[in-house]
Amino acid sequence: MGLDVTQPIIEFRNVVKKYDDHVVLNGVDLEIDAGKFYTLLGPSGSGKTTILRLISGFLDASSGDILFDGKRINDVPAEKRQVNTVFQNYALFPSMNVYENVAFGMTLRGVAPAQIKTKVTEMLELVKLKGFEEREIDELSGGQQQRVAIARALANDPKVLLLDEPLSALDYKLRKEMQYELRAIQQRLGITFIFVTHDQEEALAMSDWIFVINDGEVVQNGDPIDIYDEPINHFVADFIGEANIIPGTMVADNLVHFNGQDFKNVDGGMRPNEPVEVVIRPEDVDIVSVEAGAVTVRIDTVSFRGDYFEITASDMDHHEWQIQSTNGVEEGSRVGVTFDPEDIHIMRLNETEEDFDARLEAYDEE
Repeated sequence: MGLDVTQPIIEFRNVVKKYDDHVVLNGVDLEIDAGKFYTLLGPSGSGKTTILRLISGFLDASSGDILFDGKRINDVPAEKRQVNTVFQNYALFPSMNVYENVAFGMTLRGVAPAQIKTKVTEMLELVKLKGFEEREIDELSGGQQQRVAIARALANDPKVLLLDEPLSALDYKLRKEMQYELRAIQQRLGITFIFVTHDQEEALAMSDWIFVINDGEVVQNGDPIDIYDEPINHFVADFIGEANIIPGTMVADNLVHFNGQDFKNVDGGMRPNEPVEVVIRPEDVDIVSVEAGAVTVRIDTVSFRGDYFEITASDMDHHEWQIQSTNGVEEGSRVGVTFDPEDIHIMRLNETEEDFDARLEAYDEE
């Protein structure tokens, strides 16, 4: 029987994980649909790898329910779950060659040798390692070892592939290449990938859907564009990419006051004169003359990044500004900066994701 596409393939219902008095996950609710690329994104110690290990069965939940294809799996042992894991250190067997590593799981299950050979060949072609069957593991580069680990995991035909920061040991160029390749493999196979990382750029580039995790809770989830453009609180805005976060006052719908003046924007649904935080991304800030600027700043540092200049500046209220510009400016100079109303995002103080969604829904209905 195929998967019921009307229900999530994986669901967490108020899942708690704690060790003695230390709470690692605090009532996590999440849904994972079949056939998509998901990312659990958060800083070290946030609980993202714990979620992965609960799905795999390597850890048991302290309370709450974990469902797979609609059935509770809290008591199902790891070896009977339809998931496989690619670990950060790959966990390959150095005494086995590439073929034997990829075939390992099938060999344990007693699959016929002819079927194993067909499957290993298919998987090595998928990860672009055809012809590497007889290579020893210590003869492979880090990127090649990672591909072997992926091929071994996929050879067991999991419905869900779990990836625990598998790119962290690779150099920058190879890491970028493997991001595209992992995404292409997922799309070609059409199975569910759940990827753990603390790298925001990686998450934005690869994912259909992102769960932002902090202090054992899902603080926001959504597609990459929504997560980047509509962060719900200071943590998300600051953690996902670079951001200028400035205190302000929401005068009325579509009008916010900061840096001593009022600015039109596209947000609403807040109380008149409510204290808020204003978020403007560095790439949305344009440098102009002082006379043409909405805000005057002093240029503090300028760093050339190849295709843009990374600039820090400070305004008269001593707020730091981050700017990304294709045009260089002199350190110490005074310039004006401008931004469009659509580039101003307003965050309420300490707003939860539920409150955020409810506010937007009510505002859109007005």
